[in-house]
Amino acid sequence: MKGRFRQSMAWLHTWSGLVVGWVLFAVCLTGTASYYRADISRWMRPELGLAAPMSGPDLAAAAERAVTYLATHAPKARTWFIGMPQPEKPVLDLFWRAGPGEPPGHVHLDPATGAEAAVRDTEGGDFLYRFHFELHMAPFWGRWIVGICAMIMLVALVSGIVVHRRIFADVFTFRRDKAPRRSFLDAHNVGGVLALPFHLMITYTGVVTLATFYMPWGVTAAYRSNTQSFFAEAAWIPTPRRPANRPAVPAPVGPLVARAVAMVAEPLERLTLVNRGDANATVVAVFAEPRGIARDHPQIAFDGVSGALLEVRGVDLKPAAKTFTTLTGLHEAHFAAPALRLLFFLCGLMACATVATGIVLWSLARLPRPGEGAFAGLRLVQALNVGSVAGLPAAVAVYFLANRLLPADLPGRAEWEIRAFFAAWIVAALVPLARPGRRAWCEGLAAVAVLCLAVAAADLLTVPQHPLRRFGGDPLFVWFDGTMILASALFAVAARKVARYAAPERRHRTASASPPAFRAPVPTHGP
Repeated sequence: MKGRFRQSMAWLHTWSGLVVGWVLFAVCLTGTASYYRADISRWMRPELGLAAPMSGPDLAAAAERAVTYLATHAPKARTWFIGMPQPEKPVLDLFWRAGPGEPPGHVHLDPATGAEAAVRDTEGGDFLYRFHFELHMAPFWGRWIVGICAMIMLVALVSGIVVHRRIFADVFTFRRDKAPRRSFLDAHNVGGVLALPFHLMITYTGVVTLATFYMPWGVTAAYRSNTQSFFAEAAWIPTPRRPANRPAVPAPVGPLVARAVAMVAEPLERLTLVNRGDANATVVAVFAEPRGIARDHPQIAFDGVSGALLEVRGVDLKPAAKTFTTLTGLHEAHFAAPALRLLFFLCGLMACATVATGIVLWSLARLPRPGEGAFAGLRLVQALNVGSVAGLPAAVAVYFLANRLLPADLPGRAEWEIRAFFAAWIVAALVPLARPGRRAWCEGLAAVAVLCLAVAAADLLTVPQHPLRRFGGDPLFVWFDGTMILASALFAVAARKVARYAAPERRHRTASASPPAFRAPVPTHGP
Protein backbone atom coordinates (compact mmCIF):
# COMPACT_ATOMS: atom_id res chain seq x y z
CA MET A 1 0.00 0.00 0.00
CA LYS A 2 1.33 3.36 -1.00
CA GLY A 3 0.28 6.98 -0.70
CA ARG A 4 -1.96 8.55 1.88
CA PHE A 5 -4.26 6.73 4.27
CA ARG A 6 -7.35 7.06 2.07
CA GLN A 7 -5.43 5.85 -0.97
CA SER A 8 -4.18 2.88 1.02
CA MET A 9 -7.72 2.06 2.05
CA ALA A 10 -8.86 2.30 -1.59
CA TRP A 11 -6.13 -0.19 -2.58
CA LEU A 12 -7.14 -2.50 0.27
CA HIS A 13 -10.84 -2.23 -0.63
CA THR A 14 -10.18 -3.04 -4.30
CA TRP A 15 -7.96 -6.05 -3.85
CA SER A 16 -9.65 -7.55 -0.78
CA GLY A 17 -12.96 -7.48 -2.63
CA LEU A 18 -11.56 -9.04 -5.81
CA VAL A 19 -9.63 -11.88 -4.16
CA VAL A 20 -12.72 -13.34 -2.45
CA GLY A 21 -15.46 -11.70 -4.52
CA TRP A 22 -16.56 -14.82 -6.35
CA VAL A 23 -16.85 -16.85 -3.15
CA LEU A 24 -18.63 -13.99 -1.40
CA PHE A 25 -21.18 -13.75 -4.20
CA ALA A 26 -21.96 -17.46 -3.85
CA VAL A 27 -22.21 -17.14 -0.05
CA CYS A 28 -24.46 -14.05 -0.29
CA LEU A 29 -26.77 -15.53 -2.94
CA THR A 30 -27.31 -18.89 -1.22
CA GLY A 31 -27.58 -17.17 2.18
CA THR A 32 -30.23 -14.81 0.83
CA ALA A 33 -32.19 -17.76 -0.56
CA SER A 34 -31.89 -19.45 2.85
CA TYR A 35 -34.21 -16.86 4.37
CA TYR A 36 -36.90 -18.95 2.64
CA ARG A 37 -35.25 -22.27 3.34
CA ALA A 38 -38.39 -23.93 4.71
CA ASP A 39 -40.51 -22.66 1.82
CA ILE A 40 -37.99 -23.92 -0.75
CA SER A 41 -37.94 -27.33 0.94
CA ARG A 42 -41.73 -27.49 0.90
CA TRP A 43 -41.82 -26.46 -2.78
CA MET A 44 -39.32 -29.21 -3.60
CA ARG A 45 -41.56 -31.82 -1.89
CA PRO A 46 -44.92 -31.03 -3.51
CA GLU A 47 -46.44 -34.36 -2.50
CA LEU A 48 -46.43 -33.39 1.19
CA GLY A 49 -48.63 -30.31 1.27
CA LEU A 50 -49.76 -28.62 4.46
CA ALA A 51 -51.38 -30.25 7.50
CA ALA A 52 -52.90 -29.16 10.77
CA PRO A 53 -50.67 -29.22 13.89
CA MET A 54 -50.74 -32.56 15.69
CA SER A 55 -51.97 -32.85 19.26
CA GLY A 56 -49.98 -34.29 22.15
CA PRO A 57 -51.48 -37.82 22.00
CA ASP A 58 -50.96 -37.98 18.23
CA LEU A 59 -47.33 -36.89 18.61
CA ALA A 60 -46.79 -39.54 21.30
CA ALA A 61 -48.21 -42.26 19.03
CA ALA A 62 -46.12 -41.06 16.08
CA ALA A 63 -42.96 -41.14 18.23
CA GLU A 64 -43.69 -44.76 19.24
CA ARG A 65 -44.01 -45.71 15.56
CA ALA A 66 -40.70 -44.04 14.78
CA VAL A 67 -38.95 -45.89 17.61
CA THR A 68 -40.41 -49.20 16.43
CA TYR A 69 -39.04 -48.60 12.93
CA LEU A 70 -35.60 -47.61 14.22
CA ALA A 71 -35.41 -50.58 16.57
CA THR A 72 -35.92 -52.83 13.53
CA HIS A 73 -33.74 -51.06 10.96
CA ALA A 74 -31.01 -49.39 13.08
CA PRO A 75 -30.66 -51.39 16.31
CA LYS A 76 -26.89 -50.78 16.56
CA ALA A 77 -26.95 -47.03 16.07
CA ARG A 78 -25.79 -45.11 19.14
CA THR A 79 -28.00 -42.08 18.44
CA TRP A 80 -31.40 -41.79 16.78
CA PHE A 81 -32.78 -38.47 15.53
CA ILE A 82 -36.51 -38.21 14.99
CA GLY A 83 -37.87 -35.09 13.30
CA MET A 84 -41.45 -34.72 14.48
CA PRO A 85 -44.30 -33.86 12.08
CA GLN A 86 -44.77 -30.13 11.40
CA PRO A 87 -47.59 -28.39 9.48
CA GLU A 88 -45.19 -27.63 6.59
CA LYS A 89 -43.62 -31.14 6.72
CA PRO A 90 -46.21 -33.60 8.07
CA VAL A 91 -43.96 -36.69 8.15
CA LEU A 92 -41.56 -38.33 10.58
CA ASP A 93 -38.00 -37.53 9.48
CA LEU A 94 -35.68 -40.27 10.81
CA PHE A 95 -31.89 -40.09 10.73
CA TRP A 96 -29.21 -42.28 12.29
CA ARG A 97 -25.55 -43.23 12.00
CA ALA A 98 -24.87 -46.94 12.23
CA GLY A 99 -21.16 -46.67 12.98
CA PRO A 100 -17.79 -45.30 11.82
CA GLY A 101 -17.30 -45.71 8.08
CA GLU A 102 -20.90 -46.78 7.48
CA PRO A 103 -23.33 -44.59 5.51
CA PRO A 104 -25.96 -42.81 7.60
CA GLY A 105 -29.60 -43.81 7.39
CA HIS A 106 -32.41 -41.45 6.47
CA VAL A 107 -36.08 -42.17 5.87
CA HIS A 108 -39.49 -40.50 6.06
CA LEU A 109 -42.43 -42.23 7.73
CA ASP A 110 -46.15 -41.64 7.67
CA PRO A 111 -46.88 -40.58 11.28
CA ALA A 112 -50.32 -42.19 11.20
CA THR A 113 -49.23 -45.67 10.05
CA GLY A 114 -45.44 -45.87 10.57
CA ALA A 115 -44.97 -46.97 6.94
CA GLU A 116 -42.35 -45.36 4.73
CA ALA A 117 -43.81 -42.25 3.12
CA ALA A 118 -43.72 -41.63 -0.63
CA VAL A 119 -41.56 -38.50 -0.46
CA ARG A 120 -39.06 -37.65 -3.16
CA ASP A 121 -35.44 -37.74 -2.07
CA THR A 122 -34.15 -34.17 -2.06
CA GLU A 123 -32.02 -31.88 0.06
CA GLY A 124 -34.46 -29.03 -0.62
CA GLY A 125 -33.51 -25.68 0.83
CA ASP A 126 -31.06 -27.38 3.20
CA PHE A 127 -28.56 -27.73 0.35
CA LEU A 128 -28.51 -23.96 -0.26
CA TYR A 129 -28.40 -23.32 3.49
CA ARG A 130 -25.39 -25.57 4.07
CA PHE A 131 -23.67 -24.38 0.89
CA HIS A 132 -23.91 -20.88 2.36
CA PHE A 133 -21.36 -21.71 5.08
CA GLU A 134 -19.73 -24.97 3.90
CA LEU A 135 -19.62 -24.64 0.07
CA HIS A 136 -20.59 -28.34 -0.16
CA MET A 137 -17.11 -29.26 1.04
CA ALA A 138 -15.86 -31.11 4.08
CA PRO A 139 -17.16 -29.03 7.01
CA PHE A 140 -13.68 -28.17 8.30
CA TRP A 141 -12.40 -26.78 5.00
CA GLY A 142 -15.67 -25.24 3.85
CA ARG A 143 -16.26 -23.34 7.07
CA TRP A 144 -12.71 -22.08 7.20
CA ILE A 145 -12.85 -20.82 3.61
CA VAL A 146 -16.16 -19.04 4.21
CA GLY A 147 -14.91 -17.65 7.52
CA ILE A 148 -11.77 -16.20 5.96
CA CYS A 149 -13.85 -14.67 3.16
CA ALA A 150 -16.26 -13.17 5.71
CA MET A 151 -13.39 -11.63 7.65
CA ILE A 152 -12.01 -10.15 4.43
CA MET A 153 -15.47 -8.81 3.65
CA LEU A 154 -15.43 -6.98 6.98
CA VAL A 155 -12.14 -5.44 5.90
CA ALA A 156 -13.67 -4.45 2.56
CA LEU A 157 -16.70 -2.89 4.29
CA VAL A 158 -14.64 -0.83 6.75
CA SER A 159 -12.16 0.29 4.08
CA GLY A 160 -15.10 1.16 1.79
CA ILE A 161 -16.54 3.42 4.50
CA VAL A 162 -13.19 5.18 4.79
CA VAL A 163 -12.87 5.59 1.01
CA HIS A 164 -16.31 7.14 0.48
CA ARG A 165 -16.15 10.81 1.30
CA ARG A 166 -19.70 11.34 0.00
CA ILE A 167 -21.17 8.26 1.65
CA PHE A 168 -24.65 9.74 2.17
CA ALA A 169 -24.77 11.47 -1.21
CA ASP A 170 -23.91 8.14 -2.86
CA VAL A 171 -27.27 6.73 -1.76
CA PHE A 172 -29.05 9.17 -4.08
CA THR A 173 -26.59 9.06 -7.00
CA PHE A 174 -27.12 6.67 -9.90
CA ARG A 175 -26.20 7.69 -13.43
CA ARG A 176 -27.50 4.79 -15.53
CA ASP A 177 -26.93 6.48 -18.90
CA LYS A 178 -23.27 7.25 -18.34
CA ALA A 179 -20.27 5.10 -19.26
CA PRO A 180 -20.38 1.51 -17.92
CA ARG A 181 -17.75 2.11 -15.28
CA ARG A 182 -19.61 5.13 -13.89
CA SER A 183 -22.97 3.31 -13.87
CA PHE A 184 -21.51 0.24 -12.16
CA LEU A 185 -19.70 2.42 -9.64
CA ASP A 186 -22.94 4.22 -8.78
CA ALA A 187 -24.80 0.90 -8.48
CA HIS A 188 -21.99 -0.43 -6.26
CA ASN A 189 -22.22 2.63 -4.04
CA VAL A 190 -26.02 2.64 -3.80
CA GLY A 191 -26.23 -1.07 -2.98
CA GLY A 192 -23.37 -0.87 -0.50
CA VAL A 193 -24.44 2.29 1.32
CA LEU A 194 -28.21 1.83 1.33
CA ALA A 195 -27.99 -1.52 3.13
CA LEU A 196 -24.71 -0.82 4.95
CA PRO A 197 -26.07 -1.60 8.47
CA PHE A 198 -27.34 -4.93 7.16
CA HIS A 199 -24.01 -5.71 5.45
CA LEU A 200 -22.06 -5.03 8.65
CA MET A 201 -24.52 -6.95 10.84
CA ILE A 202 -24.80 -10.02 8.62
CA THR A 203 -21.03 -10.29 8.07
CA TYR A 204 -20.11 -9.86 11.73
CA THR A 205 -22.79 -12.20 13.05
CA GLY A 206 -21.86 -14.75 10.38
CA VAL A 207 -18.34 -14.91 11.79
CA VAL A 208 -19.58 -14.94 15.40
CA THR A 209 -21.92 -17.90 14.85
CA LEU A 210 -18.85 -20.08 14.23
CA ALA A 211 -16.56 -18.31 16.69
CA THR A 212 -15.81 -21.45 18.72
CA PHE A 213 -14.92 -23.22 15.47
CA TYR A 214 -12.49 -20.52 14.31
CA MET A 215 -11.04 -19.87 17.78
CA PRO A 216 -11.34 -23.09 19.80
CA TRP A 217 -8.28 -22.53 22.00
CA GLY A 218 -10.16 -21.09 24.98
CA VAL A 219 -12.52 -24.08 25.08
CA THR A 220 -9.60 -26.44 24.52
CA ALA A 221 -7.64 -24.98 27.43
CA ALA A 222 -10.52 -24.59 29.89
CA TYR A 223 -12.37 -27.83 29.10
CA ARG A 224 -9.45 -29.97 27.88
CA SER A 225 -10.96 -30.32 24.39
CA ASN A 226 -14.28 -31.54 25.83
CA THR A 227 -16.56 -29.27 23.80
CA GLN A 228 -19.66 -31.16 24.94
CA SER A 229 -19.04 -30.01 28.52
CA PHE A 230 -18.64 -26.44 27.29
CA PHE A 231 -21.96 -26.54 25.42
CA ALA A 232 -23.68 -28.16 28.40
CA GLU A 233 -22.36 -25.54 30.82
CA ALA A 234 -23.59 -22.83 28.45
CA ALA A 235 -27.03 -24.54 28.71
CA TRP A 236 -27.23 -25.11 24.95
CA ILE A 237 -27.46 -28.91 25.29
CA PRO A 238 -28.26 -31.32 28.14
CA THR A 239 -25.31 -32.77 30.03
CA PRO A 240 -23.97 -35.78 28.06
CA ARG A 241 -24.08 -39.16 29.79
CA ARG A 242 -21.51 -41.85 29.14
CA PRO A 243 -22.81 -45.35 28.32
CA ALA A 244 -22.98 -47.60 31.36
CA ASN A 245 -22.41 -50.66 29.13
CA ARG A 246 -25.19 -52.44 30.98
CA PRO A 247 -28.31 -53.43 29.07
CA ALA A 248 -31.63 -52.13 30.34
CA VAL A 249 -35.22 -52.19 29.17
CA PRO A 250 -35.99 -48.76 27.65
CA ALA A 251 -38.99 -46.79 28.82
CA PRO A 252 -41.80 -46.17 26.30
CA VAL A 253 -41.20 -42.94 24.40
CA GLY A 254 -44.86 -41.98 24.01
CA PRO A 255 -45.48 -40.98 27.65
CA LEU A 256 -42.22 -38.99 27.70
CA VAL A 257 -43.33 -37.05 24.62
CA ALA A 258 -46.72 -36.34 26.20
CA ARG A 259 -45.05 -35.02 29.37
CA ALA A 260 -42.64 -32.85 27.40
CA VAL A 261 -45.40 -31.34 25.27
CA ALA A 262 -47.38 -30.52 28.40
CA MET A 263 -44.38 -28.70 29.92
CA VAL A 264 -43.50 -26.43 26.96
CA ALA A 265 -45.88 -24.32 24.92
CA GLU A 266 -43.71 -24.33 21.77
CA PRO A 267 -44.08 -26.97 19.01
CA LEU A 268 -42.02 -30.13 19.43
CA GLU A 269 -39.39 -30.21 16.65
CA ARG A 270 -37.43 -33.40 17.23
CA LEU A 271 -36.41 -36.19 19.57
CA THR A 272 -32.88 -37.39 20.17
CA LEU A 273 -32.44 -40.87 21.64
CA VAL A 274 -28.91 -41.62 22.85
CA ASN A 275 -27.62 -45.07 23.97
CA ARG A 276 -31.00 -46.72 23.48
CA GLY A 277 -31.10 -50.00 25.45
CA ASP A 278 -28.29 -48.94 27.80
CA ALA A 279 -28.71 -48.21 31.51
CA ASN A 280 -27.69 -44.59 30.84
CA ALA A 281 -30.03 -44.06 27.89
CA THR A 282 -31.27 -40.50 27.37
CA VAL A 283 -34.29 -39.11 25.55
CA VAL A 284 -34.11 -35.40 24.66
CA ALA A 285 -37.14 -33.44 23.40
CA VAL A 286 -36.14 -30.31 21.43
CA PHE A 287 -38.73 -27.59 20.86
CA ALA A 288 -38.96 -24.67 18.44
CA GLU A 289 -37.48 -21.42 19.66
CA PRO A 290 -39.93 -19.03 21.33
CA ARG A 291 -40.91 -15.84 19.56
CA GLY A 292 -38.02 -13.38 19.73
CA ILE A 293 -34.63 -12.57 18.29
CA ALA A 294 -32.58 -15.06 20.32
CA ARG A 295 -32.38 -18.55 18.90
CA ASP A 296 -33.04 -20.47 22.11
CA HIS A 297 -34.36 -24.02 21.72
CA PRO A 298 -35.97 -25.32 24.94
CA GLN A 299 -34.80 -28.88 25.59
CA ILE A 300 -36.03 -31.43 28.09
CA ALA A 301 -33.90 -34.48 28.90
CA PHE A 302 -35.40 -37.69 30.36
CA ASP A 303 -33.77 -40.84 31.62
CA GLY A 304 -34.38 -43.39 28.86
CA VAL A 305 -34.93 -46.25 31.33
CA SER A 306 -36.82 -44.83 34.32
CA GLY A 307 -38.41 -41.89 32.50
CA ALA A 308 -37.26 -39.49 35.23
CA LEU A 309 -36.77 -35.84 34.33
CA LEU A 310 -33.05 -35.03 34.12
CA GLU A 311 -32.71 -31.45 32.89
CA VAL A 312 -34.48 -28.53 31.25
CA ARG A 313 -32.13 -26.54 29.05
CA GLY A 314 -32.26 -23.50 26.77
CA VAL A 315 -34.77 -21.54 28.87
CA ASP A 316 -32.77 -19.24 31.18
CA LEU A 317 -29.41 -18.80 29.48
CA LYS A 318 -26.51 -16.96 31.04
CA PRO A 319 -25.63 -13.52 29.60
CA ALA A 320 -22.78 -14.72 27.37
CA ALA A 321 -24.79 -17.63 25.98
CA LYS A 322 -27.82 -15.37 25.52
CA THR A 323 -25.70 -12.88 23.58
CA PHE A 324 -24.45 -15.62 21.30
CA THR A 325 -27.94 -16.96 20.56
CA THR A 326 -29.16 -13.40 19.93
CA LEU A 327 -26.42 -12.80 17.36
CA THR A 328 -27.20 -16.15 15.77
CA GLY A 329 -30.87 -15.23 15.65
CA LEU A 330 -30.07 -11.91 14.00
CA HIS A 331 -28.09 -13.71 11.31
CA GLU A 332 -30.71 -16.36 10.54
CA ALA A 333 -33.78 -14.11 11.06
CA HIS A 334 -36.06 -16.92 12.22
CA PHE A 335 -37.87 -14.33 14.32
CA ALA A 336 -38.84 -12.21 11.31
CA ALA A 337 -42.47 -11.79 10.32
CA PRO A 338 -43.24 -11.97 6.55
CA ALA A 339 -42.67 -8.24 5.92
CA LEU A 340 -39.39 -8.15 7.88
CA ARG A 341 -38.23 -11.37 6.23
CA LEU A 342 -38.85 -9.79 2.84
CA LEU A 343 -36.76 -6.79 3.92
CA PHE A 344 -33.91 -9.12 4.95
CA PHE A 345 -34.23 -10.85 1.58
CA LEU A 346 -34.05 -7.55 -0.33
CA CYS A 347 -31.03 -6.45 1.70
CA GLY A 348 -29.41 -9.78 0.88
CA LEU A 349 -30.01 -9.13 -2.81
CA MET A 350 -28.37 -5.72 -2.39
CA ALA A 351 -25.36 -7.47 -0.85
CA CYS A 352 -25.23 -9.74 -3.91
CA ALA A 353 -25.46 -6.69 -6.20
CA THR A 354 -22.72 -4.88 -4.27
CA VAL A 355 -20.33 -7.82 -4.59
CA ALA A 356 -21.23 -8.41 -8.24
CA THR A 357 -20.75 -4.78 -9.30
CA GLY A 358 -17.51 -4.65 -7.32
CA ILE A 359 -15.87 -7.53 -9.16
CA VAL A 360 -17.15 -6.24 -12.52
CA LEU A 361 -15.73 -2.78 -11.76
CA TRP A 362 -12.25 -4.24 -11.37
CA SER A 363 -12.29 -5.58 -14.94
CA LEU A 364 -13.91 -2.42 -16.36
CA ALA A 365 -11.17 -0.27 -14.85
CA ARG A 366 -8.54 -2.40 -16.62
CA LEU A 367 -10.08 -2.66 -20.08
CA PRO A 368 -7.42 -2.23 -22.78
CA ARG A 369 -7.33 0.87 -24.94
CA PRO A 370 -8.53 0.62 -28.55
CA GLY A 371 -6.03 -1.41 -30.55
CA GLU A 372 -4.64 -3.20 -27.49
CA GLY A 373 -5.42 -6.80 -26.59
CA ALA A 374 -6.66 -7.96 -23.20
CA PHE A 375 -4.04 -9.69 -21.06
CA ALA A 376 -4.65 -13.25 -19.94
CA GLY A 377 -5.42 -12.34 -16.33
CA LEU A 378 -8.13 -9.91 -17.38
CA ARG A 379 -9.74 -12.50 -19.67
CA LEU A 380 -9.77 -14.99 -16.79
CA VAL A 381 -11.33 -12.45 -14.40
CA GLN A 382 -13.99 -11.53 -16.98
CA ALA A 383 -14.88 -15.19 -17.50
CA LEU A 384 -15.05 -15.82 -13.76
CA ASN A 385 -17.29 -12.78 -13.38
CA VAL A 386 -19.76 -14.20 -15.89
CA GLY A 387 -19.49 -17.68 -14.40
CA SER A 388 -20.24 -16.29 -10.94
CA VAL A 389 -22.79 -13.52 -11.48
CA ALA A 390 -24.75 -15.33 -14.21
CA GLY A 391 -23.54 -18.89 -13.67
CA LEU A 392 -24.58 -19.35 -10.04
CA PRO A 393 -28.21 -18.19 -10.56
CA ALA A 394 -28.33 -20.51 -13.59
CA ALA A 395 -27.08 -23.39 -11.42
CA VAL A 396 -29.74 -22.69 -8.77
CA ALA A 397 -32.42 -22.67 -11.49
CA VAL A 398 -31.11 -26.00 -12.82
CA TYR A 399 -31.24 -27.37 -9.25
CA PHE A 400 -34.92 -26.45 -9.04
CA LEU A 401 -35.54 -27.77 -12.55
CA ALA A 402 -33.90 -31.11 -11.75
CA ASN A 403 -36.22 -31.45 -8.77
CA ARG A 404 -39.20 -31.38 -11.08
CA LEU A 405 -37.83 -33.39 -14.01
CA LEU A 406 -35.86 -36.24 -12.43
CA PRO A 407 -37.86 -39.47 -11.82
CA ALA A 408 -39.28 -39.55 -8.32
CA ASP A 409 -37.95 -43.08 -7.69
CA LEU A 410 -34.43 -42.43 -9.03
CA PRO A 411 -31.84 -43.99 -6.65
CA GLY A 412 -29.70 -41.29 -5.07
CA ARG A 413 -32.03 -38.65 -6.41
CA ALA A 414 -30.87 -35.92 -4.00
CA GLU A 415 -27.28 -36.37 -5.15
CA TRP A 416 -28.35 -36.14 -8.80
CA GLU A 417 -30.00 -32.79 -8.11
CA ILE A 418 -26.77 -31.52 -6.58
CA ARG A 419 -24.75 -32.91 -9.49
CA ALA A 420 -27.02 -31.05 -11.89
CA PHE A 421 -26.36 -27.86 -9.90
CA PHE A 422 -22.58 -28.19 -10.15
CA ALA A 423 -22.65 -29.39 -13.76
CA ALA A 424 -24.60 -26.29 -14.79
CA TRP A 425 -22.26 -24.05 -12.82
CA ILE A 426 -19.15 -25.59 -14.38
CA VAL A 427 -20.56 -25.17 -17.90
CA ALA A 428 -21.52 -21.56 -17.14
CA ALA A 429 -17.98 -20.87 -15.91
CA LEU A 430 -16.17 -22.54 -18.84
CA VAL A 431 -18.21 -21.22 -21.78
CA PRO A 432 -17.21 -17.53 -21.21
CA LEU A 433 -13.57 -18.50 -21.66
CA ALA A 434 -14.30 -19.14 -25.35
CA ARG A 435 -16.66 -16.22 -25.96
CA PRO A 436 -16.10 -12.47 -26.34
CA GLY A 437 -16.82 -10.48 -23.19
CA ARG A 438 -20.09 -8.80 -24.11
CA ARG A 439 -21.47 -11.86 -25.88
CA ALA A 440 -20.62 -14.04 -22.87
CA TRP A 441 -22.55 -11.68 -20.58
CA CYS A 442 -25.51 -11.54 -22.94
CA GLU A 443 -25.69 -15.31 -23.38
CA GLY A 444 -25.20 -15.99 -19.67
CA LEU A 445 -27.93 -13.60 -18.56
CA ALA A 446 -30.29 -14.85 -21.28
CA ALA A 447 -29.67 -18.45 -20.18
CA VAL A 448 -30.65 -17.58 -16.61
CA ALA A 449 -33.86 -15.92 -17.89
CA VAL A 450 -34.79 -19.02 -19.90
CA LEU A 451 -34.00 -21.41 -17.04
CA CYS A 452 -36.05 -19.43 -14.50
CA LEU A 453 -38.99 -19.43 -16.88
CA ALA A 454 -38.51 -23.17 -17.41
CA VAL A 455 -38.71 -23.75 -13.65
CA ALA A 456 -42.11 -22.05 -13.47
CA ALA A 457 -43.34 -23.98 -16.52
CA ALA A 458 -42.10 -27.34 -15.17
CA ASP A 459 -43.77 -26.66 -11.84
CA LEU A 460 -47.10 -25.95 -13.50
CA LEU A 461 -46.90 -29.01 -15.75
CA THR A 462 -45.67 -31.59 -13.21
CA VAL A 463 -47.55 -30.71 -10.00
CA PRO A 464 -51.19 -31.87 -10.16
CA GLN A 465 -52.16 -29.90 -7.03
CA HIS A 466 -50.86 -26.62 -8.44
CA PRO A 467 -53.43 -23.85 -7.71
CA LEU A 468 -53.55 -22.95 -11.41
CA ARG A 469 -54.58 -26.54 -12.19
CA ARG A 470 -56.78 -27.32 -9.20
CA PHE A 471 -58.80 -24.92 -7.11
CA GLY A 472 -57.71 -24.77 -3.49
CA GLY A 473 -54.07 -25.79 -4.00
CA ASP A 474 -51.16 -24.54 -1.94
CA PRO A 475 -50.53 -20.84 -2.77
CA LEU A 476 -46.81 -21.41 -2.19
CA PHE A 477 -46.51 -22.70 -5.75
CA VAL A 478 -47.99 -19.49 -7.16
CA TRP A 479 -45.66 -17.30 -5.10
CA PHE A 480 -42.63 -19.37 -6.01
CA ASP A 481 -43.46 -19.44 -9.71
CA GLY A 482 -44.19 -15.71 -9.65
CA THR A 483 -40.76 -15.07 -8.14
CA MET A 484 -39.09 -17.19 -10.82
CA ILE A 485 -40.98 -15.36 -13.58
CA LEU A 486 -39.97 -12.00 -12.09
CA ALA A 487 -36.33 -13.15 -11.93
CA SER A 488 -36.61 -14.32 -15.54
CA ALA A 489 -37.88 -10.90 -16.62
CA LEU A 490 -35.09 -9.07 -14.76
CA PHE A 491 -32.37 -11.22 -16.29
CA ALA A 492 -33.96 -10.89 -19.73
CA VAL A 493 -33.94 -7.09 -19.41
CA ALA A 494 -30.30 -7.21 -18.31
CA ALA A 495 -29.38 -9.41 -21.30
CA ARG A 496 -31.19 -7.03 -23.66
CA LYS A 497 -29.40 -4.02 -22.16
CA VAL A 498 -26.02 -5.68 -22.65
CA ALA A 499 -26.84 -6.70 -26.22
CA ARG A 500 -28.08 -3.25 -27.24
CA TYR A 501 -25.53 -1.17 -25.36
CA ALA A 502 -23.58 1.28 -27.53
CA ALA A 503 -20.48 2.83 -26.05
CA PRO A 504 -20.70 6.63 -25.87
CA GLU A 505 -18.59 8.43 -28.42
CA ARG A 506 -15.51 10.16 -27.13
CA ARG A 507 -16.28 13.86 -26.98
CA HIS A 508 -13.79 16.73 -27.22
CA ARG A 509 -13.85 20.02 -25.42
CA THR A 510 -12.98 22.89 -27.81
CA ALA A 511 -11.72 26.24 -26.58
CA SER A 512 -13.00 29.15 -28.69
CA ALA A 513 -9.67 31.01 -28.63
CA SER A 514 -7.50 27.96 -29.15
CA PRO A 515 -6.46 26.36 -32.43
CA PRO A 516 -7.50 22.74 -33.08
CA ALA A 517 -4.08 21.52 -32.03
CA PHE A 518 -4.82 22.42 -28.44
CA ARG A 519 -8.13 20.51 -28.10
CA ALA A 520 -8.09 18.22 -25.08
CA PRO A 521 -10.15 15.01 -24.83
CA VAL A 522 -12.51 14.66 -21.87
CA PRO A 523 -12.59 11.20 -20.26
CA THR A 524 -15.96 9.47 -20.55
CA HIS A 525 -15.68 7.15 -17.59
CA GLY A 526 -14.50 6.89 -14.06
CA PRO A 527 -13.21 9.43 -11.60
